[in-house]
Amino acid sequence: MGRNIAAAIAGILIAGGIVMIVDMIGHTVFPPPPNLNFEDSEAVRAYIGGLPVGAFLFVVAGWSLGSLGGTFAACHFGKSRPVIGAYVVGGFVLLATAYNLVVYPHPVWIAILGIAGIIGGAWLGMSLEKPARSKAE
Repeated sequence: MGRNIAAAIAGILIAGGIVMIVDMIGHTVFPPPPNLNFEDSEAVRAYIGGLPVGAFLFVVAGWSLGSLGGTFAACHFGKSRPVIGAYVVGGFVLLATAYNLVVYPHPVWIAILGIAGIIGGAWLGMSLEKPARSKAE
């Protein structure tokens, strides 16, 4: 059981790391204005409202790839029931994304695409690990 808990924690950390890396790349490609005050909610709303589609695609890619990588890791490192760890990771990414969608204004299509990407990433992460686990056992 301890190994499964550690696997879920590792999966969450890996998912978060992947999201952060993809976000950093997105901010490099689409940098925010240097004078943007992130404490000013109206300024942030205006900034997000003017972002190009490509900037949002980086966000969705981060959520999806984070979900994929984190669930894969949880399944890979988990022992007796690795899928439970993958569900925990996928659920964590979904909750973090829901928080992000509530706090920062996003177009509706980002919410739909992001949630679908997270679920698809989690499914793919679990599916990719199953064949590897079957061969090893």
